[in-house]
Amino acid sequence: MAIDVTDATFETEVLQRSFQSAVVVDLWASWCGPCKTLGPILEKVCDASGGKVVLAKVDVDANPAISQAFQVQSIPAVFAFKDGQVVDGFMGAYPEHVVQEFVDALLPSAQDQTIATLLGAGDEASLRQVLELDPGHAGAVCALAELLVADGDTDGALQLLARIPEDEQTIRIAASARLAQKPTDNFEQELDALLDLVKTDEDARQQFVDILAVMGSEDPRTARYRKLLTARLY
Repeated sequence: MAIDVTDATFETEVLQRSFQSAVVVDLWASWCGPCKTLGPILEKVCDASGGKVVLAKVDVDANPAISQAFQVQSIPAVFAFKDGQVVDGFMGAYPEHVVQEFVDALLPSAQDQTIATLLGAGDEASLRQVLELDPGHAGAVCALAELLVADGDTDGALQLLARIPEDEQTIRIAASARLAQKPTDNFEQELDALLDLVKTDEDARQQFVDILAVMGSEDPRTARYRKLLTARLY
């Protein structure tokens, strides 16, 4: 069954979901004749995958932000996502055998299935097996790094994180690894003490930034301390 996706739900229903299974995004509109032909074919073929490929439908008239993001010139337009990235796509209506080939190419390989099983186990040995198969697997790197931090191997965690590009998650885990070497029970007290040092002391500035990363953007204190940091630096 297809999922109806909106501008508000795209990140959750497509980007985040694509880390668990491939997601095919069908950009359509009620006035589009070819869309009415292609839509049922996509739904049939994706449903036959048994959940390994999920179909997400986007009404372009009702969700202009998504249309603009894809820079869609004509519809139907179809994009396939894996691990938060577009990996394939096509425009126009195609017969079922072509759509089947498109979806088949998205199905997990035997190695993909092995990796999924190992990730599900989640223990250190399993995660290291994932990295033997795919040294740059971001999910395994982050999960293993968190285990290493919890076990006190902060240097190992930081070396592991260096394998993959930085993002919000890796920044947070790296920050927690560095802070584990200088533990503090009171973030606000520590941040207040560091404020007078951040302009001239690189270590203090890094510790300040690390605390903010661990606190996270959802913590109401983070925005306030970011402003204070900016004021001290500039």
